[in-house]
Amino acid sequence: MRKTRAKKLPLAPDPKFSDVLVTRFVNNVMWQGKKDASLTIFYDAIEKVSKMSGEDGYEVWKKALSNVTPAVEVRSRRIGGATFQIPSEVRPDRKISLSIKWLIRFARERNGRSMADKLANEIVAASKGEGGAFKKKEDTHRMAEANKAFAHFRI
Repeated sequence: MRKTRAKKLPLAPDPKFSDVLVTRFVNNVMWQGKKDASLTIFYDAIEKVSKMSGEDGYEVWKKALSNVTPAVEVRSRRIGGATFQIPSEVRPDRKISLSIKWLIRFARERNGRSMADKLANEIVAASKGEGGAFKKKEDTHRMAEANKAFAHFRI
């Protein structure tokens, strides 16, 4: 590589929970730089989660994130004219990114009135081991398991 890797900027913790992970989540929800709107969406969703489950919404969200976090994934690698799906472990930083992106993506695809409603429903489903994001993790793990025979091609 010619250039040095870009430095990661430290994230400021969010105002309510003082958690950097929440800031990271909110930044992924955000569209067109409207952070206040995405913060409102997230906090409303957490409030709705606590009403739906009867537990602390923040803890349910953390559980949902951990349920959706993948351990392995497949990567395409071209070897001798054939492309193989090679299972590999996911880096810790990428694990968090994938779980956040999957939760938000499948929340957006749900049907509901507001994004807060959709996000709350997806969080509750993921914490129970259901929903689109959890299914995506299961599919990823299943794909890695199916291609275990090609693990010896790993770099």
